Amino acid sequence: MSEDGMDDWAAAMAEQADSEAEDQENDGVQVAEFDELTDDTPISQEEKKKLDTILDIPVTISMEVGRSQISIRNLLQLNQGSVVELDRVAGEPLDVLVNGTLIAHGEVVVVNDKFGIRLTDVISQIERIKKLR
Repeated sequence: MSEDGMDDWAAAMAEQADSEAEDQENDGVQVAEFDELTDDTPISQEEKKKLDTILDIPVTISMEVGRSQISIRNLLQLNQGSVVELDRVAGEPLDVLVNGTLIAHGEVVVVNDKFGIRLTDVISQIERIKKLR
């Protein structure tokens, strides 16, 4: 991206911040200012070892196209060529689950004759925590 593009972006962000500040002034709300977070402290060897242990834990990632509930009678009648209707509309994003927990939505892509998924929306940590309760 050119420097002009970056300047336009910075100007747009500044304009938005000014607009938000004016809106908050009109509402009697004060803007909280925080110091920028920095990571100046080095990680000790013991902390690195603990982190490596966590990073090596295997998880199961799965993509879910949709779901359907059917009776056992209908399940036993399924055979080759049977169609099961899912609860999703064609073109709707797939769910990406890690160990059964929804973490993102995505769309199917094909790369070198293999299916993959492009993440289009990652669920925030706050939303994931809310779903656990």
